[in-house]
Amino acid sequence: MIDSPLQEAADRFLRYLKVERQLSPHTLLNYGRQLAALIQLAGEMKLQSWQQCDAAAVRSFAVRSRRAGLEASSLALRLSALRSFFDWLVSQGELPANPAKGISTPKAPRHLPKNIDVDDVNRLLDIDINDPLAVRDRAMLEVMYGAGLRLSELVNIDCKHLDLDSGEVWVTGKGSKERRLPMGRSAVQWLAHWLNLRELFGPDDDALFLSKPGKRISARNVQKRFAEWGIRQGLNSHVHPHKLRHSFATHMLESSGDLRAVQELLGHANLSTTQIYTHLDFQHLASVYDAAHPRAKRGKP
Repeated sequence: MIDSPLQEAADRFLRYLKVERQLSPHTLLNYGRQLAALIQLAGEMKLQSWQQCDAAAVRSFAVRSRRAGLEASSLALRLSALRSFFDWLVSQGELPANPAKGISTPKAPRHLPKNIDVDDVNRLLDIDINDPLAVRDRAMLEVMYGAGLRLSELVNIDCKHLDLDSGEVWVTGKGSKERRLPMGRSAVQWLAHWLNLRELFGPDDDALFLSKPGKRISARNVQKRFAEWGIRQGLNSHVHPHKLRHSFATHMLESSGDLRAVQELLGHANLSTTQIYTHLDFQHLASVYDAAHPRAKRGKP
């Protein structure tokens, strides 16, 4: 059986991704699945070639996919694969322009982790074991929660980035942007304790947090250790680094109400990201409004 022009072009694109782009098997599988679904939709629409596909056809792909039960995140992935495929066809001179370029992608709802309440955070951090690895882990937990760091920022801290006298740490965030952050007294105390034990691991370089062989600890190792401590300390929810960052943001904003300051601490480029990230409930927002706005006296004579 001879492949249709639709399938033949898709196969050439997948070979390009495998040979020239050297994408992972998992990524190639995802592209293949999306293109197969699009070819089926094109067949239902009586399209004989990709050259017949215009913006209206792309919109029809989206509508039919939604009617088939595809969620917003999966539809976004499908349209992204189609855009990449059409970009390649344009580069091959097989299309004059990408008909999917101007089609907006539906926004998937952001599912942020629930924060850990303050009592559970205190229980998690109540690690009082003098084993060097336990001291290291508590120092990591204290710094992560005390400064609201991203996981990548935590593992990339060097000893030279610390100023324990002032209780500050320098980190490099997204876009290579540097931030100077306060850490809190408890984080400073446990960092000092860890630094006294750090030499036992025979460090290879200036990395602050080390694995057993004396190398910079990996992000995966941090995730594993945090999850283990969550279980050992009796928390009901899974503990992972992003949840601690989220808890820092929520607790800071609930206590201060200062969205702009929390934005700076988190290293967010846009204030809207901080608003979504912290998602305070309406009751808290309403109470802040009532207390702060000069014309807020809602429901009062």
